[in-house]
Amino acid sequence: METYEDYDSFDLEWEDQEDWLLPRVLEHQAEARADETFLQWETTDRTVTFAETNQIVNRLANGLEEWGIEKGDHVLIMAPNSLEYLYIWFALSKLGAVEVPVNTSYKRDTLAHVANISESTYGFFAEEYVERVAEIEDDFDRLESIAILSDDGEPETDIDVDFDVRSYGSLESDDESNPDADIAYHDVASIIMTSGTTGPSKAIQKTYSHQYFFAEQCVNLTQLTDDDVYMTGNPLFHSNGQVLVVFPALIVGAKLCLFEKFSASRWVDRLHETGATVCNFLGSMMDFVYQQPEREIDDQNDLRCLFAAPTAYGIQEDFEERYGIEYTTEVIGTTETCMPVMAPYGVERPEGAAGLLLSEYFDVQLVDPETDQPVDIGEMGEYAIRPKIPWIMTPGYLGMPEKTVDALRNGWFHTGDGLRRDEDGWFYFVDRMGDTLRRRGENISTYEVEQPILDHPAVDACAVVGEDAPEEGGEDEVKAWVVTKEDKSVTPRELIEWCDDRMPYFMIPRFLEFIDELPTTENEKIQKAKLREWGNSADTWDRMESDVTITKK
Repeated sequence: METYEDYDSFDLEWEDQEDWLLPRVLEHQAEARADETFLQWETTDRTVTFAETNQIVNRLANGLEEWGIEKGDHVLIMAPNSLEYLYIWFALSKLGAVEVPVNTSYKRDTLAHVANISESTYGFFAEEYVERVAEIEDDFDRLESIAILSDDGEPETDIDVDFDVRSYGSLESDDESNPDADIAYHDVASIIMTSGTTGPSKAIQKTYSHQYFFAEQCVNLTQLTDDDVYMTGNPLFHSNGQVLVVFPALIVGAKLCLFEKFSASRWVDRLHETGATVCNFLGSMMDFVYQQPEREIDDQNDLRCLFAAPTAYGIQEDFEERYGIEYTTEVIGTTETCMPVMAPYGVERPEGAAGLLLSEYFDVQLVDPETDQPVDIGEMGEYAIRPKIPWIMTPGYLGMPEKTVDALRNGWFHTGDGLRRDEDGWFYFVDRMGDTLRRRGENISTYEVEQPILDHPAVDACAVVGEDAPEEGGEDEVKAWVVTKEDKSVTPRELIEWCDDRMPYFMIPRFLEFIDELPTTENEKIQKAKLREWGNSADTWDRMESDVTITKK
């Protein structure tokens, strides 16, 4: 069978694993490329060189050390994309503190869960999110100190909490020297939340090596160099935005153009305004851009490579021609494992194929999820992975040892993804094996949607599944099947308003269907496969066809 190495070499910018440290890379580039532009904020003239970035980060890191943050402390960051977000991440990394990015849609139970399962004691919060912190102050187990980010440096919000509260602007030191923290490539650098299958979201621990190798994979996938301009509006609270955009640009010395958020309607204009040569898409972004009205300037840009995971195969050829793209590349990986399956740059892939095994660094098996025995060529099996060098995969889930043991059973990390492999070695994504769904680039734990609904006084039972939505680029929409208590009732509007106050907007069901009872097995386990098979009916309520709105924040 063919592997990635049969088509392309996999090169590392830094060969010695002891150097696989974000702070070391930043400090090197600050000397080697001192006056070259590293960061540009949107299409403004706000640019920052590599040397300036290191100076700003050092002043912040030394100030955070004075505040009390030290190696091993876990620190939340809940903020939209900004240059300050990068400075906080880099500064924590220099101290050996563990960064914990928080989805900006989280509130109430989901926000408290992230803070508690990650064992965070410090937190950075954009001013627009501090009220969410205040309203659940008593739900935090360890959080003691928070800093507030605001546009002018001094927040206007007067938050009444017992925490030690600082402003971001007050934390900067005058000391521009590199902190002397004793950090190693195998130390945990960040904790990334991922959706749980039958329970709350899990806290993935990522080492410095894990972060670095992820970024090097992106460098190879996109053939990124210091001549490139990498443009993104992908959220920095996702692993994608950090290790597949920012860190690769830092490693090779490329220019990074950072936007607060992705815009399908402005995407072409942004290409022109930034001179972007590489871009990264998550989820259905490719479909959303393609659905925009065609313009004469669509292909009049410098875009060379599009990294789209997943690639929308049905429109790929037309998309590349319309926008003048040299190559669209793809992978199959997870936050826990890096990307064992990669598409060699410039190689024409079989239709639907995502890539080949990076055999120098990973072993992969597709196995029967019940027996862990390998399945035959062409059959769907669970994607199971084993690294060939240490510390390029997660050491486990923080606070959930039973989930770590289950995922790493029989010496292989089990992803929960269903793949098939053809006789030539190409891998194809088929479906999720577990009880999660994906909407607009967000992995959603059905458990975390079901629990707030079950808390409603009129609800007796609930099951959440993914419902196909062709207009959403083939991704899932959230559907809740609901059984009400005998003596109570609730309208769709009331239930959606209940959800809007208790869960992130992307988790709120689009579809509701009220039913007398849920189908179950003899052991009283809900048969979600049957619910998915039933699909929508004339009795299904569709939020998109109603006048019910949600608070998208």
